[in-house]
Amino acid sequence: MGTKSREVIWGGRIMGAEIRAQGARQRAQEASREADQAEAEAWSVRMEGYGGPAQPSPTIDQCLNGGLGWLEVECSRCKTRASLPLDAIRRPRETPIWKLEASLKCRSCRNGRWAPPVRMIKLTQTQRITPYKWVHPTEER
Repeated sequence: MGTKSREVIWGGRIMGAEIRAQGARQRAQEASREADQAEAEAWSVRMEGYGGPAQPSPTIDQCLNGGLGWLEVECSRCKTRASLPLDAIRRPRETPIWKLEASLKCRSCRNGRWAPPVRMIKLTQTQRITPYKWVHPTEER
């Protein structure tokens, strides 16, 4: 006759603690996702409604975590609108959205090396602006 093994004595408590930790991790991820979405939506409404201020803004990672993966911009010259996917932007994920504005330029009214800047409008979950159909120069329209 021997004594109970440590696994029998402590196994239930260890398993219960692991289950509680996993549940807490899931709740923390959901809470983080909701907080990121709320912050991104607040910034988006502030930009669309008031036109700014752009600072402070959520990071690219917070927008993607919150489900808002598209940035809608408008050219300040020709008023062309475009939706840009945030996951395709080649910047670190910790970059705030407002820092992207200086590097975004309009392609349609580019003149040599100069291109007019764009204005950020809002963040969206899906692509709102449909891209124009690209036509090859040799084809008839």
